[in-house]
Amino acid sequence: MSNVNSEKLSSARFAEATDAFVEEFTASVGFDQRMALQDIQGSLAHATMLHKIGILTEQELADIRSGLAQIRGEIERGEFVWSIKQEDVHMNIEARLTDLIGIAGKKLHTGRSRNDQVATDIRLYLRDEVDVILGQLRRLQTALLDLAEREAATIMPGFTHLQVAQPVTFGHHLMAWFEMLSRDAERFQDCRKRINVMPLGAAALAGTSYPLDRFLTAELLGFSRPSNNSLDSVSDRDFAIEFTAAASLVMLHLSRFSEELVLWASAQFDFIDIPDAFCTGSSIMPQKKNPDVPELVRGKSGRVAGHLMALLMLMKSQPLAYNKDNQEDKEPLFDTVDTVVNSLRAFADMMPRVQAKRENMYQSAKRGFATATDLADYLVRKGMAFRDAHEVVGLAVRLGLRTGRDLSELTLTELQSFSATIAEDVFDILGLEGSVALRKHIGGTAPETVRQAICDARRQILS
Repeated sequence: MSNVNSEKLSSARFAEATDAFVEEFTASVGFDQRMALQDIQGSLAHATMLHKIGILTEQELADIRSGLAQIRGEIERGEFVWSIKQEDVHMNIEARLTDLIGIAGKKLHTGRSRNDQVATDIRLYLRDEVDVILGQLRRLQTALLDLAEREAATIMPGFTHLQVAQPVTFGHHLMAWFEMLSRDAERFQDCRKRINVMPLGAAALAGTSYPLDRFLTAELLGFSRPSNNSLDSVSDRDFAIEFTAAASLVMLHLSRFSEELVLWASAQFDFIDIPDAFCTGSSIMPQKKNPDVPELVRGKSGRVAGHLMALLMLMKSQPLAYNKDNQEDKEPLFDTVDTVVNSLRAFADMMPRVQAKRENMYQSAKRGFATATDLADYLVRKGMAFRDAHEVVGLAVRLGLRTGRDLSELTLTELQSFSATIAEDVFDILGLEGSVALRKHIGGTAPETVRQAICDARRQILS
């Protein structure tokens, strides 16, 4: 007769019951039940391997598979009763399995510990979520490419220090966002490689005396390989930190996008229209249309960066191997996943419906002497030293400021008063269209270059 308490599978060693508050304080089932399906997935693979090495009979394996299938259904239908007395997702599932199939349920834990079990569950969960995030990134990138293609020749001011600098196309600006997301996708893909290593079989910290076939279990679970060191296997959370770092960067990028969208949608810029479905009104000011989605995503970026700091601090002083501290890795990790997935989804849904106010963009580009650098480059091509050209253009800009005219609106005579080198052909480059058309090298803002970049990018995200 087993002396294991049926209410709490790990309680036989203790002479007194756990304090009610401590039981609640130390339990993780309230949040780690999110990994229930991954826990079942890991248990099925572990059971298959135990059968292969002779620990489980054919009938016991069949019973475990049947019991876990029933538990999975209960969880998916919301019928599973989670108990805080069982502490975590693993013990809850094991207790229910034992209730359903008896002794075979107790044999399932042979050769493993909750330490390597939770490390495996987290990796399975995170691997799944990385794939979801990569899918949402592709959706947003596709939306940006579609909008960039539509606006490849739409001229707008490019800014430095939030001051008009040089004319660019809206399509080119959107492709800058695409490049940021491409780096994000690469980081998640690279991070996934280190997530996809299997700790199961490391047991509590030292491995196990059972002849486990860890390569078989890794293959069944789709891992690239089993981990190499049992101590590191149960205590490593580098992959979670790396994931959260990648998540912090994608949220930083979305925050930068958000800031520009908020500015551009304001009456002061009036460059774009964000669809009503992604905005809200004011409780007191009936005219207001607030860009709530970009603002909220901008705010959520700080939340994810905070989770990164929390995970770094969680791990910084831990000795090998597993410590209870590691229970604190899940809530920031889960919230990071939710925040990134939802933010990407909101942007991927919103961006195809953003409308550019082309004339407003064009007129804004005309107001800031955006082609001043083109005039300097023109003079350099005529043989003038750049510093001298810089001074000539500064004088021309001063005249434009005094008379309220753009450089393209000054007369040839006025321009020649600053340098006799200037000829009639200067007006080919002083106009906004001429300025952007000149920048047709790779990475430039010329419409033809932007369209080629879009074609290249479409091939990239399909590869």
